[in-house]
Amino acid sequence: MAERILLIDDDSRLAAMVSEYLGGAGYRVTPAPSGASGLERLGAEPYDALVLDLTLPDMDGLEVCRRLRARWDLPVLMLTARGDAMDRVVGLEIGADDYLPKPFEPRELLARLKALLRRANRQAKDSLLRFGRLEIDPDARAVRVAGKEAALTSFQFTLLVTLAQNAGRVLSRDALMNLMKGEKLEAFDRSIDVHVSRIRAAIEDDPKKPRRIITVRGAGYVFAKQQS
Repeated sequence: MAERILLIDDDSRLAAMVSEYLGGAGYRVTPAPSGASGLERLGAEPYDALVLDLTLPDMDGLEVCRRLRARWDLPVLMLTARGDAMDRVVGLEIGADDYLPKPFEPRELLARLKALLRRANRQAKDSLLRFGRLEIDPDARAVRVAGKEAALTSFQFTLLVTLAQNAGRVLSRDALMNLMKGEKLEAFDRSIDVHVSRIRAAIEDDPKKPRRIITVRGAGYVFAKQQS
């Protein structure tokens, strides 16, 4: 499946050239002529990387970068005609992953974009939590057992990730609630025990004899480090 690139640049000729060149290299490019339209597209559909012009008609590219970093995590390659080194520094500090001054060779843009995507793909693989046949993908919020996806609610998924990231540690119910303090309070209206039971039903071979999430009487739960 072709990787999707969002290009935010108000220069229609440059956008057409970049779209054609990257399209010829196998990428699907979606152009957006302003910061607002680019942020709208980011909210409507997923992209694998962003090519962002620093100078836009409606808002500064730095502001676009600040806003997108508050909601999305994807590689950002910033383009600019400005020669001020401070712009480069600020851009990188607020979340741009690389910087390419205009004018540029399309081949260099392609090479830098490929490098960013390789790095992002490695990081995504590194974030996977694997325990035997159980695979937890925090970025995609997906759980698979022997390749088959397990259905969990958003809260149950967060609870499972919390347990898995602390594999081998006994966590009391209070400790789990503290670690999950970013969750909405109403999520705690039902007992942690009920959620654990439902997670077990989704991921255990035999939920009545759990081997992944183990109850430690009087103490809480421990997520097993070694699993089949």
